[in-house]
Amino acid sequence: MKTAISLPDQIYYEAEETAHYMGIPRSKLYLNALVEYLKKNNRKNITEKLNEIYNDDYYKEFEPFANASLECMREITKNDTW
Repeated sequence: MKTAISLPDQIYYEAEETAHYMGIPRSKLYLNALVEYLKKNNRKNITEKLNEIYNDDYYKEFEPFANASLECMREITKNDTW
């Protein structure tokens, strides 16, 4: 699909130079840049990556520390009135 976009002159000239240097058409450069942007900024991808990082194994590994901290806080605040 064809589309038209407006760019500041400097960005246009940098894109022209980069496409020429890479030996690809300007439209291919723009396509590659847009695909990368969408991959990095897609909320679904971000959520999936966070889920991979903080999977159940991650929590299980640190659960004893979390529980110890919670028990410590309970002990410290047991006489506090709220």
